[in-house]
Amino acid sequence: MSSRGYNAEFRSTLARVRAGDNVTRDDLALLLEAPEGEAQDVLHAVAYEVKSREVGRVVYLRGLIEMSNVCRRNCNYCGIRRDNRDVDRFTLTAKEIVAGAVRAHKFGYGSVVLQGGERQDPGHIAFITDILARIHAATRHELAITLSLGEQTEETYRRWREAGAHRYLLRMETTDADLYLALHPDDPDRESRRRCLDFLRDEGYHVGTGVMIGLPGQTTQHLAEDLLFFRDQDVDMIGMGPFIPHDDTPLGGHAAGFDGDRQVQLGLNMIACTRLLLPNANIASTTALQALHDRGRELGLLAGGNVIMPNVTDTKFRAAYQLYNGKPSLQENAAQTRLKLDAAIARIGETIGYGEKGHAPRALTRRNETVLKD
Repeated sequence: MSSRGYNAEFRSTLARVRAGDNVTRDDLALLLEAPEGEAQDVLHAVAYEVKSREVGRVVYLRGLIEMSNVCRRNCNYCGIRRDNRDVDRFTLTAKEIVAGAVRAHKFGYGSVVLQGGERQDPGHIAFITDILARIHAATRHELAITLSLGEQTEETYRRWREAGAHRYLLRMETTDADLYLALHPDDPDRESRRRCLDFLRDEGYHVGTGVMIGLPGQTTQHLAEDLLFFRDQDVDMIGMGPFIPHDDTPLGGHAAGFDGDRQVQLGLNMIACTRLLLPNANIASTTALQALHDRGRELGLLAGGNVIMPNVTDTKFRAAYQLYNGKPSLQENAAQTRLKLDAAIARIGETIGYGEKGHAPRALTRRNETVLKD
């Protein structure tokens, strides 16, 4: 490849991936390695063109409610892992969670995301079931609800779906067996996680997954395999972001040689390549990008993303829900975040889909699937 990374091989590969013509792992790895400069600019421009055509220049906001940092898992990268004794554990009350959803509804957000540590105890399952009913009652069924609560049984997914959950985000973090084991030493069965995606699809959810980008030992070949996994699983939404170390984790030692600029560029390239493979999916521009770059979320939108998840959790709980170092906007309340997003998104020439649930077009057009279109 030339010094600027943009030559005939890159151009032909980009055209083939855009057309979906026998896309290979090597094709995707080549695009992911696009350096800053002409090659990356073209990659992002093509992805943005596809996004504009398939889902429009509209940003959908998902009010994020971080409902609990209690977790049964001990993942090596996560700041709220079970064995981290330096975390002040909390679980929001039903009243506090519903208040967050009502806040999002009043702001005109079309949906909320309930995110928390992974639990499978009967009391927790019943609590979530009750919360779903309460949110719908308080917002006149005008919010779409996404859950991001980890691996559960098929029966639990069914119960929550029947209670009113529309979408579920279950990130794989990586599809490579060795990397997965390095991240999840307490539960190394990645097939169990993949089967959960099947359960979710069977229960009628809009299904989301994602990975971490720039993990220690991860190559662009690994990430290319992740991209092919997204395509082959035919997922509806993708939530992924750069790996950022947390000091109180086994992977925290990688903070010393951490290259935030590289993580941002690789994260943006992943968004662009995902948009080329899944033209009409919902793709998040994540907070992790914003943690590493002042305009990270806007850059993610310009690379092909179309979803942002502003935090609507009460600020007094946010410091205790840090999955990685340097989480932004810990003291910025939800109203301040909304004003900043309004201005930032207007500056890049896009609009916000206020009052819209923002279902992914691919979910609404999939054959033989029952979806909620209201």
